[in-house]
Amino acid sequence: MNTRQRLAFEEGAGVTPDTLLLAIAGVALTLAFLWVTWITFGTFKAWLDGSLSFFDLVWNVLRASIVLLVLGFYIR
Repeated sequence: MNTRQRLAFEEGAGVTPDTLLLAIAGVALTLAFLWVTWITFGTFKAWLDGSLSFFDLVWNVLRASIVLLVLGFYIR
């Protein structure tokens, strides 16, 4: 954005573009962390019930964590 566009955006939105991008990234990462936590607890409960093996537990948690890492890399 050039200076004129940035000023017009700040005038219309009430915040700077950088602040808005930070807020959107924060919300996206918070939702991703909640998703990984949900996956982790769900697979742990299934492992405790005996419907999953330990390998499946580790693989599901690892896969969700990798998705979180990739998302964090692209959001940054």
